[in-house]
Order: sequence, then C-alpha cells, then structure tokens
Amino acid sequence: MSEAPTPGTRPIARAASISHAWRALRHRNFQLYFVGQGISLIGTWMTRLATSWLVYRMTDSALLLGVVSFAGQIVALAFGPVAGAWVERLDRRALLVWTQAAAAAQSLAMAALTLTHTITLHEILALAAFQGLIAAFDMPARQSFLVQMVDDPHDLGNAIAVNSSVVNGTRLIGPAIAGAVIAGFGVGWCFLIDGISYFAVIASLAMMRLRPAAPAATGAAGGSLLAQIREGWNYVRDFDPIRTILSLFFLQSLLGWPYMVLLPVFAARVLHGDAHTLGALSAASGFGALLSALALAMRRSVVGLTRTLRSATVLLGLGLLLFGLSHTLWLSLATVMLAGFGLMQTAAVCNTIIQSLVPDGMRGRVMSYYTMAFFGAAPFGSLLAGALSERFGAPLTVAASGVACLASALWYSRELPRIGAIIGPIYRAKGLPVPPKGF
Repeated sequence: MSEAPTPGTRPIARAASISHAWRALRHRNFQLYFVGQGISLIGTWMTRLATSWLVYRMTDSALLLGVVSFAGQIVALAFGPVAGAWVERLDRRALLVWTQAAAAAQSLAMAALTLTHTITLHEILALAAFQGLIAAFDMPARQSFLVQMVDDPHDLGNAIAVNSSVVNGTRLIGPAIAGAVIAGFGVGWCFLIDGISYFAVIASLAMMRLRPAAPAATGAAGGSLLAQIREGWNYVRDFDPIRTILSLFFLQSLLGWPYMVLLPVFAARVLHGDAHTLGALSAASGFGALLSALALAMRRSVVGLTRTLRSATVLLGLGLLLFGLSHTLWLSLATVMLAGFGLMQTAAVCNTIIQSLVPDGMRGRVMSYYTMAFFGAAPFGSLLAGALSERFGAPLTVAASGVACLASALWYSRELPRIGAIIGPIYRAKGLPVPPKGF
C-alpha cells in the first residue's frame, strides 16, 4: 500500500515531472537545435502573416491567397518521393544547412523586392514555389535528423513533442511581432527579419557534435535513385502499421486542416465580428495545439500512442462538429481550441509512431511520405472546403468535416488490433514495456 505524500514532497514531484517533460533537452545537440529553431520559427510565422497581408493588399482577392499557398504546397508534393530518396544519400546536417541557406535567400529576396516596392504577384508565386521545393527536402531531412540529435532512442518521442511545442509556441509569438512590425515599419521588414533568423539554425547545426550516422539498412541505399524510390514505396505499401498511420494522417490533413482557411468566414459571417474576432479564433486554435504538444511532452514512452491517436482523432472530429454548429463566440473559441488540440495531437502522434517503427535506412524516404500526406491533402482539402462552403455554407462544411473525422476514427479503431499485433513485438524487441492488453 502506498503512503500519502507529505506536503514537502509535492514540489519535488512536480519539479521532476516538469523536468521529465523536457528531457530531450538533456542532449546538447538538441539544445542547440531547440534554440536555433525557436529563433527561426518566429521569423517563419512572421513571414506567413506578412505574405498573406501583402498578397491581399496587392490583389484584394481571397482566392489568390489560396493560390499562393497552393503554389508552394503542390511543388513540395511533386518532389516528395525524389527528395526522400536523396535524403538517404546525403549527410543530413549538411543538407539542412543548404536548405536553411536557400530559405534565407528566399526570404531575403522577398525583403529586397518588397522594400524596393518592385514585387509583383508572379514573383511571389515563383518564390512560394521555390519555398515548396526547399520544404520537400527540408522536412524529411529535419524529421530523420532528430535521431542523430537525440542519443537515447527512448527520448525521440519527447524530442518530437518538444519540437511541436516550439512550433506552436512561436505560432503565438511570431504573428504578434509581425503585426507590430508591419504597423511600425512595413511588411518588407518581416521578410528581412525572417531571412536573418535562418542563420540561427545554421549556427546551431555547425556547433553540433555528432556521431557518424549508422549505415543504411536497405540494399537499395547504394543503388539507383529510382530503385530507392521504389523500395521506399514498397515499404510504405506493404508494412501495415506505417500504411495505416499514414492513411489516417492523410485523411486528417484532408478533412481537418482546411477549417483554418474558413476562419475568416466564421469571424465575419457566423459570429458577426471583425479582425479581432479572427485573431481570437486563430489564437484559440494555436493555444489548443500548444497544449497538445505539451501534453505529449509529459509522456514517458511511445507505448500507448496508438490509442492516443484514436482519441485525438475523436477530439478533432468533435471539435470541428461543434465549431460548425456554434453561433456564439465563447463556444466557438472553446471548440476551435479543441479542434486545434486534436489536429496537432494527430500530426505529432503519427510522426512519433512512424519514427519509432521505421529503420534508419528507410527513415528519410518514409518521412517524405509523411510530408506528402500533408502537402498532398491539405491544399486539396482547402480547395474542397472552399467550394463546399460556397455551395452549402461554412458551418455545414466544417460540421460535415467533423463527422468525416469521426468516421475515420471508427475505421482506425477497427484496424487497431491488427496493427497492434505487429507493433507489439517491435516495441518489445526495443525493450519497451508493452502491456498485455495493448499499447
């Protein structure tokens, strides 16, 4: 029988719990990455808001806002399989230095064109497409590089959660800074700050002390690029857990992410508000995503994440359904926060499960399909949501998306025992304590 803790032990337990939530920061390389990435992401979120403001100010067209976003995402989708195979062939730190340098050049080009008042929509589209090409290589390289930054593989899931916390924490900070910079100095300065911020990541990568990467575990690693691409596709297609997880992530990206595109419609037409209402809805969604990342950081193991994924999908579906039905601000804020929580939980948990299963020799290629699942589904989902919203209204469109997410959760629940029987032995071989009734 356990004894009740004395009052003096509570602060220690709480401190230990907080320390455990950030345990990936014990690794020096990840500490460097955490700082550099945090600085850079503030600039990234500033650029996203600044780009939207610039395009809308130039064109007064909501449609062209979507076109600019689509231009970058479709390029990332098209180059995904090739990029994943190349990631396996190259030193990932060196590749990340090059992608960060290219991203800095893209932002600095945006800054120069904007500050000299010579930028055109065609140049914005071209630079957005270039950014999509960079992302096609950067995202799988970044995700697979986490293994090299974190020496203890049991801390990998925590590193992914902490990284998600940084992404969503800066998502709340960057746009606020961008608004002040745009009001005080102009939109071009946001691009300039973002361009400079990439050098923080480059510096952190240069300061890392890394062990040599493990040799590729697959025979095609030294073969032709086409053979590598084919081998990666066969692995994703034939390995049931990866195929199921990626399929679910694709569905959530198709059905879940597009609600953010319709937030301006809810703010103006459903809630009869203004830009402050839109800001509140965006902040609530971001806050829910941040809470999700922090909750994942508190976990001690990847064991149990397959069930967490089912719960996250249900929360996303309920959040979208209730948000679509809401016509009051307080309820809309609460439900959009729930949707943001479920959406980020789904993305981060899928990432963590895949990383915990895939061998190092396949990591870059498999993570490129994770990237493609998002870049392939989200833009088309946004276009679909926009078209359905024009015909049936934004509330009904988002509510229907919620129902579809709930249906996907039901499908995943039926698949869970089958993939669990495959994942269990893999986790046991890695020394993870798998409960007899599931994980």
